[in-house]
Amino acid sequence: MAFPIQRLRRLRQRDGLRRMVRETSLSPSNLIYPMFIVEGQGRREEIASMPGQFRCSIDLLIKEAGEIFGLGIPAVILFGIPDRKDERGSSGFDPDGIVQRAVRAVKDKVPDLIVVTDVCIDEYTSHGHCGIVKDGRIVNDETLDCLRAMARTHAQAGADIVAPSDMMDGRVAAIRTELDAAGFPDTPIMAYAAKFASCFYAPFRDAAASSPQFGDRQSYQMDPANRREALREIALDIEEGADIVMVKPALPYLDIIAAARAFTDLPIAAYQVSGEYSMIKAAAKADWLDERRAMMESLLAIKRAGADLILTYFAKDAVRLLD
Repeated sequence: MAFPIQRLRRLRQRDGLRRMVRETSLSPSNLIYPMFIVEGQGRREEIASMPGQFRCSIDLLIKEAGEIFGLGIPAVILFGIPDRKDERGSSGFDPDGIVQRAVRAVKDKVPDLIVVTDVCIDEYTSHGHCGIVKDGRIVNDETLDCLRAMARTHAQAGADIVAPSDMMDGRVAAIRTELDAAGFPDTPIMAYAAKFASCFYAPFRDAAASSPQFGDRQSYQMDPANRREALREIALDIEEGADIVMVKPALPYLDIIAAARAFTDLPIAAYQVSGEYSMIKAAAKADWLDERRAMMESLLAIKRAGADLILTYFAKDAVRLLD
């Protein structure tokens, strides 16, 4: 027999051919840009562990929101950094809290930008945990009351999507019931369904000043070893009323994204977290790899695994390359 008839290189010879048969593509509509908000006026503080990312006061957030929308990125997710913290994270569900004011400001000035809000009390608690602490333990059901109030005040401020990231059992159902009772039955829930206890969150915790003051988060975030449990978490969140389910982190958990894609027809989000971003930035600064190619290859991998939406700090840079 002659040389094999199937020569797969035939369709790789020219850029036009490669584009014609490309199986996975990225679009600005796939991306959500995370943003950190601080109190004050005219504040723009670079985050040392996340080069190119900033904490912004609300006045500067509005300007950047307009730029983001102009780039074609459809959505942002907001993380608040309050001036005061307590044991219950009460500033997080204050109707006049930092995220609530930021949502109102963005929706007033850039009404067509989709605003997603993170629903979790860790940024607002003095101990840094995602739940209320009693006798050294993170208690589940009492924390749900805080999450209900936070989601409701976010929706009242104008949030388009609420995204619980706490990993308390039953929080999606609790938030859905609260939103429906408060007159927001059409507000979607994007649930951090499979959120793993990962070391890749470290730069985020620096950015949001949300590191636990004792212990760790392994009693509520998932064991990185567990794939089947991730699908159980996803199934429960769907049953409780989630409209979008998320896997976090993204790149170390591509198998979970792919399994979730095979499991459900719901939209799947994946969070390319701070550690993933900062590793690429650090390697590029050391001239160990090409930042642009690494950025785009990583985003394509997440999309190829099955994610419909990608939360990424690279969103603005990626869109400029896509253009």
